[in-house]
Amino acid sequence: MEPLPNSGTNADGSATLRVLSYNIRSMRDDTDALARVIRACAPDLVLLQEAPRFFRWRKKLARLARACDLTILTGGATAAGPAILCSLRATVERTEDVLLPLTPGLHRRGFATAVVRFAGTRLGVLSCHLSLQKDERYDQAGMLLYRLAGMGVEHAIAGGDLNERPEGPTFRRLADALQDCHATAPWGGEHTWTPTDPYQRIDAIFATKGIEVLGCGVPVGQPRVTDTDLRAATDHLPVLAALRIPAA
Repeated sequence: MEPLPNSGTNADGSATLRVLSYNIRSMRDDTDALARVIRACAPDLVLLQEAPRFFRWRKKLARLARACDLTILTGGATAAGPAILCSLRATVERTEDVLLPLTPGLHRRGFATAVVRFAGTRLGVLSCHLSLQKDERYDQAGMLLYRLAGMGVEHAIAGGDLNERPEGPTFRRLADALQDCHATAPWGGEHTWTPTDPYQRIDAIFATKGIEVLGCGVPVGQPRVTDTDLRAATDHLPVLAALRIPAA
């Protein structure tokens, strides 16, 4: 397997980024293994789902960020679970945590969002964890697209746990409007759940059409990412993408 390109600023002024999306199950598993996986992927942005939301959640998330040589950008309990970490390459313009309408009897959902700059180019970023209920999940995809369109940026990425496979209506709704990065440039593994027996792709990274997808998939075979750590870290496998953002 060819390695993904490293992060950096290119001669034409474009920026190559590594973006990781990862459901971390509230850090209830092996947090050392989790940090090793994230660190080995060398991401510029980490889109988390099921970040800690309850007792001392900020402290737990900060500990993970430190262990990965990253900083907290936004999210956590204030977004009902989604969060974003970033490297020091990112210049932060603004952040906003969005709580979605609550359906009685169902889990509260939200988006962690931010606008950042890499090599002078503004980039919208969104982390999500969509509903287990089909109709609510489809509506949330529409809210996601509306939120990206309202960020006032030309280029944006969104990633998360969709709780749906690519053939489902919600996944298709997002893939019709955005690039499904794995489908655009397959790399690594495909299936994200479960780590012990991967058989379905329910986690994904999406990008607006102007972004060049260099490769995207589960980082099996990535140097220093071991099967043992992937199995121990959480109940999902991560999705890693290399993206080239055009110069401003």
